[in-house]
Amino acid sequence: MDTIYALATARGRAGVSVIRLSGPRAHAVVSDLTGRPLPDLRTAALRKIVWQGEVLDEAVVLLFGAGASFTGEDVAELQAHGSIAVVSALLRVLSQQPGLRLAEPGEFTRRALENGCLDLAQVEGLADLIDAETEAQRRQAVRAMSGELRKRISGWRPQLLRAAALLEATIDFVDEDVPVDVTPEVIGLLRGLLVEFRRELAGVGAAERIRDGFEVAIIGAPNVGKSSLLNALAGRDAAITSEHAGTTRDVIEVRMEIAGLPVTLLDTAGLRETADEIEAIGIERAVRRGQEADLRVVILSDPSDPVPVDLQPDDLVLVGKADLRRHEGARQISALTGEGLEELVGDLGARLARRTAGSGMLVRERHRTVVESAVESLETALEVINSGHGLTELAAEEVHRAIRALDILIGRVGVEDVLGEIFSSFCIGK
Repeated sequence: MDTIYALATARGRAGVSVIRLSGPRAHAVVSDLTGRPLPDLRTAALRKIVWQGEVLDEAVVLLFGAGASFTGEDVAELQAHGSIAVVSALLRVLSQQPGLRLAEPGEFTRRALENGCLDLAQVEGLADLIDAETEAQRRQAVRAMSGELRKRISGWRPQLLRAAALLEATIDFVDEDVPVDVTPEVIGLLRGLLVEFRRELAGVGAAERIRDGFEVAIIGAPNVGKSSLLNALAGRDAAITSEHAGTTRDVIEVRMEIAGLPVTLLDTAGLRETADEIEAIGIERAVRRGQEADLRVVILSDPSDPVPVDLQPDDLVLVGKADLRRHEGARQISALTGEGLEELVGDLGARLARRTAGSGMLVRERHRTVVESAVESLETALEVINSGHGLTELAAEEVHRAIRALDILIGRVGVEDVLGEIFSSFCIGK
């Protein structure tokens, strides 16, 4: 197997840059470049990196042994000065060493998977952790990376194996009297697992929203302060504001964090009748995106104005420009003075947090389809058992299908078709 290497930290100037090596020659190459005995495993040592008599840098060297490293192989890390020139020189020298090659995207993590150090769900959790932008995303990714899904499956799998074994026992002894009717136990096992599988499936939507984020659309007539509100919430001038109606013609998106959740705010075109073809297209997009959004904040200029969209239970209706005019009994907001902004952010956070309360361990579309397949198999198995037609072989096969689905979930079998997509999202040093 090749020994691979890559820069594991971001490119560009930094205090420290880490170059990682993994494979059978990782330790030997470090020995060759330092010209000194290797330090003990997991013990940092300061070494001069020398090539053809020239000192390239003085770096901290850290070694990990096979079976006790991230990849499961011999691993070496060079913690060098974060100079662009130093990193380039070290990578150039490593490229000249026999048996070494630059790692492909995600190859370190892929080797960890192949060597049994991570399962596929943990790999996906690691990818999500690298991409995490908010606290909720970080927490969810850490749960996945810690192996919680594998632990859950480790509890389900023995029950499925037990059910399959009981069914197969009746097949093996079909011509003999089986002393105990195993059907009640099998039915109990399968029904209990179905309850757990369906509970996990019920949380998929919430988990996906944490991972992918929510959309909140700001909707209203022209000149009610939608763009000013977006800018105030974003803390920058993301949208052009003007006294002229129809200034916003396309949907403007701003990504931010609310209550630890990823949220994309949408500033939409003012809703009104117009003969302007371009503005009409913007209004059409505003209506469509507003309907598709997870939540809508409707801004009115007066409490008596009609609400321009069909409201959903979590939608908020506010009266804008509280700095210019007061309306007794109405909930008002002002982007200029900040009145009502804190309360609005709090309300949005509370409403969106309620939607994530039931999130489970299944966070990707792949997870959902695999568990749905397992549910379908167990439902078929129960139908066959309850039919009383004695088709035990068919019921046993459906239980084995469910077992294979769980194995696919954590990457034990049949996942080659998804590996390329997963690892393509990783940077080269990971």
